[in-house]
Amino acid sequence: MAGKSYSLVPKDVPKVKTPFRRIVTQIPVPESLPVLERLRKYEPVSMSGQPLVVWDKAKGCNVFDKWGNMWLDWSSGVLVTNAGHCHPAIQKAVIAQARHGLLHNYCFPSDIRGRLAQRLVGLAPKPLTKAFILTTGAETTECAIKLGRTYGQKVGGPDKIGVVTFTHAFHGRTLGAQMAGGIPKLKEWVGKPPSGFYNVPFPDGFRCEDTSFDLFLKTLKDLGVTGKDVCAVMTETYQGGGASFAPKDYIQKLAKWCKQNDALLVFDEVQAGFGRCGKLFGFEHYGVVPDLFCCGKGITSSLPLSALVGREDVMNLYGPGEMTSTHTGSPLCCVAALANIEVIRGEKLVQNAAKMGNLLHAELRKIQKKHPDIIGAVHGKGLVAGLHIVKPGTTEPDGDLAFRIIAKSVEKGLLFFSPVGFGGATVKISPPLTIPAAAVKDGAKALAEAIAEAAASA
Repeated sequence: MAGKSYSLVPKDVPKVKTPFRRIVTQIPVPESLPVLERLRKYEPVSMSGQPLVVWDKAKGCNVFDKWGNMWLDWSSGVLVTNAGHCHPAIQKAVIAQARHGLLHNYCFPSDIRGRLAQRLVGLAPKPLTKAFILTTGAETTECAIKLGRTYGQKVGGPDKIGVVTFTHAFHGRTLGAQMAGGIPKLKEWVGKPPSGFYNVPFPDGFRCEDTSFDLFLKTLKDLGVTGKDVCAVMTETYQGGGASFAPKDYIQKLAKWCKQNDALLVFDEVQAGFGRCGKLFGFEHYGVVPDLFCCGKGITSSLPLSALVGREDVMNLYGPGEMTSTHTGSPLCCVAALANIEVIRGEKLVQNAAKMGNLLHAELRKIQKKHPDIIGAVHGKGLVAGLHIVKPGTTEPDGDLAFRIIAKSVEKGLLFFSPVGFGGATVKISPPLTIPAAAVKDGAKALAEAIAEAAASA
């Protein structure tokens, strides 16, 4: 489903005033229209898909505009601000580094980059002892594919280059990342696709009811693929489009299969990492250790930085100067990451994500019970959830209804990014990990109202 743009026509909406939400103007704000029109004039249309909230400032769990409105943020700026918006410790670290006088140093050595690499390795399970610091999530998944294929050819010869991923998966918007992804529409621009990328069904229990590992084996067999062909299996820890986890038993069998076939097991943790799922790393829910895992988004709670963490023998496949990135270890981003990790650990945000996640999912199940005909499934763990919106009495995605739910929510002061996932029909919920119980309940109240109103207007 193609994305939609929100109307630039201001609409009268009821005033809202709670401790966490405040709406005092029309939506969109009439005074914000020059900003919105400028963006639509000078940016590609692809940038016009989000609700028309012109951010001015953000703090903790709230986003503010210039005209007196305040939103309870259930987006975390697309799962970035795990420690909350503009955490004082992160802000202080960035300001101090800017004043210190080093903003960029390419791949030349820096103490800051070394300290972050050491910190990441210290957080990772053994035997993952190397960290490659990059800028975006897609950069890490591309690097994982590159290392996987290089490793496969080293241990199994030139034909061991197959990368197995899952249907509906999203690993980024660059060429390799989209070829590895499981969304056919995102690959149309490629034309004739390169060989060696294989999708198997993702066992979410809703879109794919068969959650047995036998389906993995059968799909590879039907594709004519054997373990000798596969260099790596890459999966999102949870599928970002629907906040969907695989069964623990499935992933444990997958890890065993990878080991038996000398294929790397790669977790795309870009969304799941740094406490989001109620564990420091989301893959801890499965009780396995990958060979490589990709980090991003919540790693800094602010600035653009990512990292690939993995086994030394794999990470050292390329020699000096052969695997680099212009902005690797940006000093500003590194200090933000170091400060963010200390905040997450020191303020026990992983534990809060688990506790508040239990409350969030309980509230969402209550909402689902009121609307079982249109909420096909509630997926997720910790402080990530996905409401799979469907056409009444079916499992067919209803992207239009999901769009209306989010529009209504924004009018009530509850901020989401636009619907994602299969059919553009998942309402993704991902508040900062600092959220208190009262804000969870306040947001759930607003969401319940928005769903009821959106369904009634169908």
